Amino acid sequence: MNKIAFSKYRKLLNKTQKEMAQLLGTSIKAVHSYEQGWRSIPVHVERQMFFLVSNRKDAPKKQKACWTIKKCPPKQKKQCPAWEFKAGKLCWFINGTICDGVVHENWKEKIKICQSCEVFAAHM
Repeated sequence: MNKIAFSKYRKLLNKTQKEMAQLLGTSIKAVHSYEQGWRSIPVHVERQMFFLVSNRKDAPKKQKACWTIKKCPPKQKKQCPAWEFKAGKLCWFINGTICDGVVHENWKEKIKICQSCEVFAAHM
């Protein structure tokens, strides 16, 4: 996530920098630094921001599970943590999911794939 996306999502949530800092469990100075580009946005902050945006009160509620949208084969689906934890709408939030037939090693690698996926896009 870059500074422009961070600022955009904060505004989408209708939060001040101080309120965003409280939600993220960080300092207002850190939030200011993220938006100015003086600090890189840590993975845990990025994930939290995406989670908050996806669960805002005006977010779309009726959405199919990822395995339905992506038409995952039954064997692959049953091995995927999104299926195991019944999180087909939050698959992008869970590490170790089997997206595009492979498990991605880390969040940075995974979120690159997720950002071009219709399941993720429906929340943002």
